[in-house]
Amino acid sequence: MNGFRWRTVLGLVGALKFRRHYYYCECCNQGTVPWDQTIGLDAKRETPAAKEIISLGGTVDPFGESAEKLILKLSGLRVSESTVRRITEAVGAEIGKAQALGEVFGEAKAWEWHKDAEGRTVAYVSTDATGVGIQGYKGAEADGRMLNLGMVYNPIPEEKDRRARPDQVRPPWQARYVTSMNGLDGLATPLRQQAAQVGMDSADRWIAISDGGNGLEEFLKVNFPRVDVVILDFYHAAEYLGKIAQAWYPTDAEALKTWMEQWCHDLKHKGGEFVLERLRSLLASRGVPKAVRVRLEEAITYFNNQKHRMDYPKYQAKGWQIGSGPMESACKTVIGMRMKQGGMRWGEDHADEISHIRALFRSETDQWDCFWQRKRMNPYPQI
Repeated sequence: MNGFRWRTVLGLVGALKFRRHYYYCECCNQGTVPWDQTIGLDAKRETPAAKEIISLGGTVDPFGESAEKLILKLSGLRVSESTVRRITEAVGAEIGKAQALGEVFGEAKAWEWHKDAEGRTVAYVSTDATGVGIQGYKGAEADGRMLNLGMVYNPIPEEKDRRARPDQVRPPWQARYVTSMNGLDGLATPLRQQAAQVGMDSADRWIAISDGGNGLEEFLKVNFPRVDVVILDFYHAAEYLGKIAQAWYPTDAEALKTWMEQWCHDLKHKGGEFVLERLRSLLASRGVPKAVRVRLEEAITYFNNQKHRMDYPKYQAKGWQIGSGPMESACKTVIGMRMKQGGMRWGEDHADEISHIRALFRSETDQWDCFWQRKRMNPYPQI
């Protein structure tokens, strides 16, 4: 031991000054302070507990607003916008790196997967992409980037199904999210590891839902080979019908609504093959306006490519979800609410880092706690 060294850090109770033992090795010419490692201090001045509060603020609100309002109000800590940014992005980078290496947070525990109409438990997986604004070099304009989002989830049964069992209370919403700025391949390992940790393999059936984006179906089948079917999101298919209706009835809202109701009913209850044949017959008929023909041709191409994923009557009969509402919602709540506010533009690395911490924050409540407990593997209280 070579005596004591003083240090000042920022903790939840404000600035803390203390001294601790300092050791110096003459062989390697390196000094060390074991106490810092014991209580989780690194080269920065914040304690682990302060980092958690600061990064939580930066995860929820813009960095400046979080520093001025949220963090100060909740904890009394006075920190700068740059400090909130630095800590939040560093934590996000740590989460992303750990997940890319296959790490998960907390103990493995299988979810109680809900049952379908045949009494078999079903696990769901989905993926999509959403755009984020990117800041170019030295403030120059730059094209946005697509950020991939994947989720494993256990959707809450419809209310009518819950009413069938008087003792059935509303179960909790369960979902795990992961993100990637490096394409779908960046989702593969983290998403599979999340699925393994929540016991996806214990479910009798795996169902995947996605839109018609390039590569999504293949990605889901390759990485989740037990998937029974990759269902095409019903509402993406219905959008093509909506474009036809808008072209046919641009000024007649009532006629547009009636047309859509009938065609969507057929799609849901008779399936994609049936609607595809009707679209082809409509295109072959006389008197179809040119603008409508263009939309019909687009819809026919789309339905023909996706018809193997559009057997909605069968899916509903089995009690499976047919909409990607949970994924569409995730794009808004995980990414949009924090990263797509007015005027926001990000550096690519920073967008990646914030997306990771947002995904952790929006996942099951215990995921946030488990990540920080991982950083506190010592018997001493955090300050």
